[in-house]
Amino acid sequence: MTTAQISQPNPQSTTHVLYLHGFRSSPQSTKARRMASLIASQFPHISWWCPQLPPSPKAAAALILKGTANWPAERMAVIGSSLGGFYATWLAARRGCKAVLLNPAIDPARDLAKYIGEQSAWHDPAERFYFAPEFVDELRALEVGALSHPQRIWALIAKGDEVLDWREMTARYPDSHQVVMEGGDHAISDFDDHLPQLLNFLDLQPAP
Repeated sequence: MTTAQISQPNPQSTTHVLYLHGFRSSPQSTKARRMASLIASQFPHISWWCPQLPPSPKAAAALILKGTANWPAERMAVIGSSLGGFYATWLAARRGCKAVLLNPAIDPARDLAKYIGEQSAWHDPAERFYFAPEFVDELRALEVGALSHPQRIWALIAKGDEVLDWREMTARYPDSHQVVMEGGDHAISDFDDHLPQLLNFLDLQPAP
């Protein structure tokens, strides 16, 4: 085999992946568990982190920044679902990293204002948390404008999302890669069908 035929790893391939769940969700969500399983089985050398995010957006942001402080921006990627997509957009703006957005929340300060009070966790209704009034202002503090690297964003958007408006989602990322599904739902029940495109965007390489 000649030198030209030897497959060299892409120096910009993703080596670290962060998954951020949505409001009332957790690392036990279907998509989070599917990605965790896939990374573990096919890309065990990739650093994977899916933290339980605290209800406070300020605390969530601090946790995310601390946990990824030593990750290389050019080789890390964040996947965010719903509210996690809002956080992922904020992190991508700060770090310039790749981001995969799954039905991302566009204006959670507006949308979650009506949820102030005690809430139950989606995957364990017995688990309760309090969404405080100041959390709305904390969300506003994390809002970012136009992205400097829109080409490093890949958004999966369902027109049938029963929670968020797909038009807002597509308008928020006009210069980014978008897959807009006819129908579908907020949970992206056909998530597996989109994994090939998602993985291609992340550019995860097999172990050397």
